[in-house]
Amino acid sequence: MGFRCGIVGLPNVGKSTLFNALTETQAAQAANYPFCTIEPNVGQVAVPDPRLDQIARIAGSAKVIHTQLSFVDIAGLVKGASAGEGLGNQFLGNIREVDAIVHVLRCFEDDDIQHVANKVDPIADAEVVETELMLADLESLEKRVENAKRRATGGDKEAKALASVLGQALELLKAGKPARLVEPKDDEEAALFAQAQLLTAKPILYVCNVSEEDAATGNALSEQVFAKAEAEGAQAVVVSAAIEAELVGMEMEERKEYLAELGLEETGLARVIRAGYDLLGLKTFFTAGPKEARAWTFPAGAKAPQAAGEIHSDFEKGFIRAETIAFDDYIACGGEGGAKEAGKLRQEGKEYLVQDGDVMLFKFNV
Repeated sequence: MGFRCGIVGLPNVGKSTLFNALTETQAAQAANYPFCTIEPNVGQVAVPDPRLDQIARIAGSAKVIHTQLSFVDIAGLVKGASAGEGLGNQFLGNIREVDAIVHVLRCFEDDDIQHVANKVDPIADAEVVETELMLADLESLEKRVENAKRRATGGDKEAKALASVLGQALELLKAGKPARLVEPKDDEEAALFAQAQLLTAKPILYVCNVSEEDAATGNALSEQVFAKAEAEGAQAVVVSAAIEAELVGMEMEERKEYLAELGLEETGLARVIRAGYDLLGLKTFFTAGPKEARAWTFPAGAKAPQAAGEIHSDFEKGFIRAETIAFDDYIACGGEGGAKEAGKLRQEGKEYLVQDGDVMLFKFNV
């Protein structure tokens, strides 16, 4: 299981530069003018996880396969996008297709890079994008809620649930609040709400793009963004797109030395991924053997059969049990054999809630 993060933001905030660096490609044309990204570019990146490398060494795996994350670089938005200004309709349509929004905000001063509003104000920038998303959702909901209420009066139970949950979203939007604050009263409403694909219902990760000298500590502008994120229940990270661009093409040791000089322990990519995982409630389990060691992503709260289904649907259908070793036990015992001898290999059934870091072997019968 992977997930798609749509990178959005106003023109010239460093969006495409960040995309190029994160995906280590030049797929997006980074240029100092609006709309240099006209078609959404999609880049696949491996999710770095040092635990997988440790497991692979112990298991003597010939191959190491990381789980994948997709970044979608979406055309820059301008005020009026909800009414079709700029590349508005295309922008909004592309956002509907992603799982989470990575909102890049300019938190650096640079006279050589123009700002669409001629001032550096990340909070104002964020509000421009949010307003357009809210307006688009409002337009989408008004007719849908009215139709659902009409059908509900005729005794349609699903329409009643739809009118309830979308009506709640409509009231929030009218109050200037995002639809992600909706609280469905049951699983049916939650499912209907998810199907609505509202733009402001998607979780948001704010990425504060700072200058190289502020990469380790952030600055006054990024502090404003973090306060905003905390108030909204969102996530925020500090990244220097310029540094990430420098890292492209460097060897691993050279990267470590460069980051250390800047007072950084990890790349911006690692921070974005960890925050994104947390935002979407994603966890990782591992499989390991002589042929390969592999990381798999699963939603928090998944039971063993669901996790098995991430590998293959047959594993879920014919699930019997899961031989499970906690990551710490796998390392401490020197692998599967040692864990078995120490009584750390557990036989888990269908109701087992998979834990982050579990090393698993599924038994199934189809």
